[in-house]
Formats: sequence, C-alpha cells, structure tokens
Amino acid sequence: MKLKTFSDKDVAGKKVLVRVDFNVPFKNGKVRDNARIVAHKSTIEKLLLAGAKVALVSHFGRPDGKVVPEMSLGQIKADIEKAYNREVHFVDDCVGEKVEKTLDTLPESELVLLENSRFHAEEQKNDAEFAKKMAEPFDVFVMDAFSASHRADVTTNGLMSLLPSFAGDVLIKEGEMLGAVSENPRKPYVLILGGAKVSDKIAVVGNLLDKATTILIGGGMAYTFLRAQGKATGKSLCEEDRLDFARDTLKKAEAAGVKILLPLDSVVADGLDATQTSIVDSDSMPADKMGLDIGPKTEKFFTDALVGAKSILWNGPMGVFENTLFSSGTKALGEAVVKATEAGATSVIGGGDTASAVRQFGFERKVSYVSTGGGASLEYCEGKKLPGMAPLEVK
Repeated sequence: MKLKTFSDKDVAGKKVLVRVDFNVPFKNGKVRDNARIVAHKSTIEKLLLAGAKVALVSHFGRPDGKVVPEMSLGQIKADIEKAYNREVHFVDDCVGEKVEKTLDTLPESELVLLENSRFHAEEQKNDAEFAKKMAEPFDVFVMDAFSASHRADVTTNGLMSLLPSFAGDVLIKEGEMLGAVSENPRKPYVLILGGAKVSDKIAVVGNLLDKATTILIGGGMAYTFLRAQGKATGKSLCEEDRLDFARDTLKKAEAAGVKILLPLDSVVADGLDATQTSIVDSDSMPADKMGLDIGPKTEKFFTDALVGAKSILWNGPMGVFENTLFSSGTKALGEAVVKATEAGATSVIGGGDTASAVRQFGFERKVSYVSTGGGASLEYCEGKKLPGMAPLEVK
C-alpha cells in the first residue's frame, strides 16, 4: 500500500500534530519496553529537522474518558527524552488553551508531548466537535500510530478531514511490509498461524488462502483443525463452533493446491501450571492431557517447509512460549524464519504475541520486519481498510 508522505516544504515552520503510539508496557513507575517510543524517532527527527513545531499525541492505558493520574503520559516524558536525546515539553491536556499557548511560545524544531487523548471520552467516539477543537491550533497532521490505525478515533481518523494529513515512517513501513506478504507476495509463500483461537484468524485465512503456497498451523488453534480431522485432542483448546470452518478450509486448500500442515506431535501436560511434560503423537492424545506446544517431529516438519520460501507471514506462537517448558516450538520456528530471511525471503512478524516472542528469543533484527501492531496487522492481512490508513492511501 502506498501512502501520502510529507516533504520539508509541507511542514517547515508549521505546527504539526503527530499521532504516535506511546501505549508502552509500564509497571512500578518504569517503562518495561520502549520499542514503540523508538519506532517513531525517524518521523519526529524529519519533522524537527525541517523546522516544524512538533506535538505528540497518544493514548496510554484505558482511562475510559476520565482523568486517571496513573495513566498520565507525563510519567514517561523522561523515557521519551532519553530515546530522542532531546528536551520534551509537556502539556497536561491535549486540547484547549494550554496547548495553544504552548505552541505559540514553542520555538521551531522543538518537541512537546500532550496528555493522554483518552482522558476525553470524545476521543474514542470520533466526536466531530472535539476533533475541531483538537485541530484548531495545528497546521498539519501526521499519522504514525499503525498499532492504533484499526480504530476510528479522533486522533487516528477524525483529524484527517480537518488538516492536511500525511503518513509517518512507521505507517509507511507497515504498509510496505504487510503489503509485500498479503497483497502480492513472492512465491513460494508460507503463512504461519498460531495462537489460541481459530476465530481470531478466520478472516486472515479467508483472505490469504488463495495466495499462500503452504500454511503451517500450530498453537492452540491447531487442535480445532486436528479435531476436525477426527483426532482426539484431550483437554487441549478446541473451538467446537469452528469445526465446520476448519473442515471447509481444509477442503478449499486441497482444491486450490495449497498445503496445510498440522502438528504431528505435541508437548503435553496436565495444565498451564504443570512442571512435568511428555510428548505424544497427534494420533494418540491422552484424554487427561493438554497440548501446549508443538513437538520435535512437528518442529522439523514445519521448519523444513520454510526452506526455499520467498515470502513469510507469521502471526501467532506455536505454544505457550512464555513458559520455557513450552517455548521450543516457537523458538525453532523463529530460527527457521531467520535462516529463510538470510537466504532471501521477505519475512514479516505480525505483531502482538509473535512480536514479543521474536524479541524474547533475540530474532527481532534478523527478520525483515516486526509489525508494531497486533490487532491492526491482523485486520490489514484480512484485507480490511483501516480507518487510520485508508484516507492517506495513494491510488
């Protein structure tokens, strides 16, 4: 997807509002992962170098339209200053007189952080009057928060009809990379799906089934497909109401010549808090056990399928990777994706838990791209038009 970008002349000397995503993991007064902050650095530096006055707006947590001091963005100002190596001014609101006065006195090429946009209930309602109030002090709007682009809020959508609007570097990169593996992927194209539920991936399967060469299905969702084949799945997660979908998908794939690979074996245990595990074949799952990771046969089966791939999209881990007892499958797939990338494949990690996994195992810089959005990347790959991207699309 090609998006409208800004040039220096579009923003020089202008008051520019940038929608970023600073909804970072935060606990005990500390930012636990600053990846989302760092992601916006290139966009912000371009604006500042062009001589713009730059204001950043984001949500932070779920305050439900109320002022919640524990969800103030002021708490992460120091982390932003450290990441960008520059002073950041702070305004304890995102609309109104305080914002206007700060912008009027702010020198060019300086940066101000506005307060949590979700302290106002109007934000998530995409309220037109609130959008006008927020837009009033600004000359230009830049949308750079891909991870929030599937939401039609004032700061992700409503402002675009009121101000000259452009995409930032994060949004542009997401459109390029997700487009490369969901719109016109190079073949062979391997789609890796995991995570807990089939229902979360139904639309992705529907949109990409005729584009994929091979689909690897692991994680909890695999057991619904195994049950659809008539196999026992014990206490493993299984969505009974999705069995017909699984059967239909297997039939459509076969008719289209698309290979769907399911686990040959699983790492099983009594439950998530178990300390003892065993490995069983998919044909002999015990009634009292739960599958929590793919087994060693499946690791080889899946990783072999990645050899020679030219495009790879991975959304969903192979098991409960946060627990070392059930992390082997996800790690093995990650290593195989890295090898395929080194051999020339375009590999995209679809955000969310999968992004957390590749970071945990140190693969983040060894794949082509790690999406900043979980839900947004899913909806993009479902073929949906995202409210935070569609108005900026260049036809």
